Amino acid sequence: MQGGEVWVDGVAVHDPKADLRALRARVGIVFQSFNLFPHLTVERNVTLGPIIVKGMAPDAAVKLAHEALRKVGLEEKIGAYADELSGGQQQRVAIARSLAMAPTIMLFDEITSALDPELVGEVLLVLEQMARDGMTMLLVTHEMNFARRVANRVVFMNQGKVWEQGPAKEFFAAPRTDELKSFLNSVLH
Repeated sequence: MQGGEVWVDGVAVHDPKADLRALRARVGIVFQSFNLFPHLTVERNVTLGPIIVKGMAPDAAVKLAHEALRKVGLEEKIGAYADELSGGQQQRVAIARSLAMAPTIMLFDEITSALDPELVGEVLLVLEQMARDGMTMLLVTHEMNFARRVANRVVFMNQGKVWEQGPAKEFFAAPRTDELKSFLNSVLH
């Protein structure tokens, strides 16, 4: 079967009456390639969205940037330039930038795939804390140990299709297909 509907935060995205601009303002996105402005400070990278998109006063946006950077453990880097940071720090700044927009849901596209293995853990710790704080997140990831610890629901894609899905506990405890069993055996330690 191919087809379906996409609903985000109670809004049917396919509905011609949907206010997609308002919906986009409630959805945070973090990409695997960070997409920070390397010539700007961390503060400016985080405050651009709230100032330009939300019309926030610069002083309020700076306060918000401090709070968002504190959540990702990088408040002390607020004056650094993005290109002076490690990959893990840049990814955490990208998360802070998204958090500063006060999203109701966050989308993460393989955010650890471009990182050295030792930096992956620092980013995953931030996501775990966000989950504990109640943030709704949709992640594309190969970090199955992380998914097993944190996810409520897991979807396994194979050959471009949803192959298997379910609550995390059932998903990891009793995979139904050989493809998922093989994948989990190859990635779980």
